[in-house]
Amino acid sequence: MSQPEFFDRPPSGPDALPAPQSGAASPQPAASFASAPLAARMRPRTLDEYCGQTHILGPGQLLRRAIEADRIQSLIFFGPPGTGKTSLAQIIANHTRARFERLSGVESNVADMRRVLAGAANRLSNTGQPTILFIDEIHRFNKSQQDILLPDVESGVVKLVGATTHNPFFFVNSPLVSRSQIFELKPLTEPELRQLLERALADSGRGLGHIKIVADSAAIEHLARVSDGDARKALNSLEIAALTTPPAPDGAIYLDLAVAEQCIQKKAVVYDGDGDAHYDTISAFIKSMRGSDPDATMYWLAKMIHAGEDPRFIARRIVVQAAEDVGLADPMALVLAQAAAEAAEFIGWPEARIPIAEAALYIATANKSNSVIKAIDAALEDVRSGRTLAVPAALRDGHYAGSKKLGHGVGYQYAHDHPGHFVPQDHLGASRRFYVPTEQGIEKKIKERVDRWRQLAADQSASMTSETNPGTTPSPR
Repeated sequence: MSQPEFFDRPPSGPDALPAPQSGAASPQPAASFASAPLAARMRPRTLDEYCGQTHILGPGQLLRRAIEADRIQSLIFFGPPGTGKTSLAQIIANHTRARFERLSGVESNVADMRRVLAGAANRLSNTGQPTILFIDEIHRFNKSQQDILLPDVESGVVKLVGATTHNPFFFVNSPLVSRSQIFELKPLTEPELRQLLERALADSGRGLGHIKIVADSAAIEHLARVSDGDARKALNSLEIAALTTPPAPDGAIYLDLAVAEQCIQKKAVVYDGDGDAHYDTISAFIKSMRGSDPDATMYWLAKMIHAGEDPRFIARRIVVQAAEDVGLADPMALVLAQAAAEAAEFIGWPEARIPIAEAALYIATANKSNSVIKAIDAALEDVRSGRTLAVPAALRDGHYAGSKKLGHGVGYQYAHDHPGHFVPQDHLGASRRFYVPTEQGIEKKIKERVDRWRQLAADQSASMTSETNPGTTPSPR
């Protein structure tokens, strides 16, 4: 079984961690702890030290009550890097009376899993002691590996605590998800990151308090702002700044804004090509175009370009938006979107950013209408749920021998032979209304034509009804 990572203990003293509970990892040498990165040394030991995630760990919240009462059920934590998933697992390890075992989706194999599960089953049977199994990066286990866990999670042999940066509803087997409580961890706010940085500067046992450091508030604010809610990134950047800045003549290390900018360098965009950031960003891009916000549209597009997103993926979404959200209010949107997609395919990055941005801005600033998607979806729903309509005889193919004997094509009127190239006739054999044009942009003119044609058709239908039933009075329009 893989050894626990960062569940080791610092040397004894005022800032020493509590003694390990049953099942926690054995203490490691002081040198091992001292050599760990600052983010690892500053892991919170208690809920009171834990920073952020007040939506699940605030006073009275479910997860906090469960940890404090040692009533942990199967849990899955998911969220971006550096938001405290493994730290929560360590806090659970410090609080629980259950046996605490740890596996890694990166390092552990099936043999490790079976060994831990067999030990848990024997322990529960012989001593009644439950086992909490923490699996870091659980999404790295494939489906068959995750399936191995299912019987023991289902029967209560182990209580699963999983941690993942990926959405468990996509990357963890549905049976495991359905048997676990899902908690989403959010990026830390700037005030929360500043609190962590200041705590690390003041803590002499685990942090940098044993070093005389004078940090400008501007430097701390910069590290908190550009860390993108990632506590690990903020703390490790602070450590780099402290360890690489030479002391001043008075022996103090002065950290100013310039030092902070050098140590954290360019802000890394959180963007995984197949995970939440990928789908969340494209979702924001789509909704910004739909919401007619050109500035937000450009920001989310720039984020995807900066992260190296496939231009064809972006272009495909723009084409869809042109038809779905602009539609007949401005049919040129689809033409431009398709042209941009072909241009992006032809020239690639970085020049492809220009036609793609042009198409995205066109859609963001165009008149909007979703009548097209509503019409086709309404028709599809009618086909799926209702009785399939037969093709009216007058509309059936009448070009083969014997078709006239069957009545196919008989009575069909050729529209171009009539004034305005329109003649009212029944093309469906039933009364249906799927397309509801709006008065947005060009579609306003389309609506006028459609309304006029529908009125002519209604008038003819009323006239035919009156002729068939002379005593019937047409209903008023």
